[in-house]
Amino acid sequence: MLQPAKTDGDTDWFVHDRFGLFIHWGLYALPARHEWVRHHERITNEQYEKYFKRFDPDLYDPALWASAASGAGMKYFVVTTKHHEGFCLWDSDLTDYKAPNTPAGRDLLVPMVDAFREKGMKVGFYHSLLDWHHPDYTVDHIHPNRDNLAEREKNKERNLALYREYLHGQTRELLTRFGKVDILWYDFSIGPSDWNEGKGKKEWGSEDLIKTIRSLQPGIILNDRLQIDQDVKTPEQFQPREWVRVNGKPVVWEACQTLSGSWGYHRDEESWKSVDQLVKMLVDSVSKGGNMLLNVGPTGRGEFDARALDRLAGLGRWMHHHSRSIYGCTQAPDEFVAPEDCRYTYNPVTRRLYLHVFSWPYRHIHLDNIGDKIEYAQLLNDASEIKILRSVPEAAYGSMVEERSAATITLEIPVKKPDVTAPVIELFLK
Repeated sequence: MLQPAKTDGDTDWFVHDRFGLFIHWGLYALPARHEWVRHHERITNEQYEKYFKRFDPDLYDPALWASAASGAGMKYFVVTTKHHEGFCLWDSDLTDYKAPNTPAGRDLLVPMVDAFREKGMKVGFYHSLLDWHHPDYTVDHIHPNRDNLAEREKNKERNLALYREYLHGQTRELLTRFGKVDILWYDFSIGPSDWNEGKGKKEWGSEDLIKTIRSLQPGIILNDRLQIDQDVKTPEQFQPREWVRVNGKPVVWEACQTLSGSWGYHRDEESWKSVDQLVKMLVDSVSKGGNMLLNVGPTGRGEFDARALDRLAGLGRWMHHHSRSIYGCTQAPDEFVAPEDCRYTYNPVTRRLYLHVFSWPYRHIHLDNIGDKIEYAQLLNDASEIKILRSVPEAAYGSMVEERSAATITLEIPVKKPDVTAPVIELFLK
């Protein structure tokens, strides 16, 4: 069975819990047309100021957020303390560009951390390495001012070292004011363009920053976006074909995914994934040894909108009956190859194999290389027995009967698909 090498971060709980909530929330909830609205529409600081002056999430109740996430089966959360726009949700001493100075009038991060901890969920902070508001952050090819030659010329007057000091200082605040922080999720290093060198580990001071983080929060999980690999790889907006590897070796990984085509609240975006699709994405991640971090973008008034709540509730209904095929599970040993349109997950502690059936077939599922290893099978949603046929009538195989081996068994399943998204058959190994 594949086993990633140990790193400095405590990933034991992480690879057990498997399912987390991402939250992208900031001033961009007001224009409500993508969290990169400043980039897409080339909005200046002065033009963007109207959102700072009107940010008033009067319906914000983080206890409701935590209940929705916990109800969906999520075990940890990661929230944008500061996105690329530079706006901070907490009462930072290092900037005036923060929630307490908006009509919100208060630190929004403290009650959020408290609410999620009340639900027993682990705490994670996303923090952008970019900052389109800070005066010493240089204009690069993804900056909103990238096409403004005068602003690019001002880079000569900007001191990125002062911004780096600010970045490190805010990190220290986040890791000393909120108790134990379980995850720090940075985003992201910038490759070069034809007119600038981009920004990476040298510009961020990544080596020193990591030393500071490890000293302040031993065991914290760090992602891979400081341009120095740490504890977890973070494929974004795609599902890997297999267990993620670095230099040929398996690593801890987490697919970060959206409910729709945007991370921040996007009022008019319509490519929302169905509950069925989201369940299958979660299962697919775990079947390849990974986690899934699923994002919600709250509204400007501080709520999860109805579409997000609907998806979380649907995930919760499935997880209510099937969570033990997710928690504590990982990729099945290589000897077990799932049938077509199915995924296996495996719990090495209980030694149970979980067959997730994405496309319900008629009457029979045939499992290869497993015949002498299974002693009992049941549907996970209701613990009803699934008969194991060690031999079947020739008519079930037709002309292929001679190719059946003793290592193959047949599961006799109901004709009608169980009334759940992605039924699961729990296989008890001998």
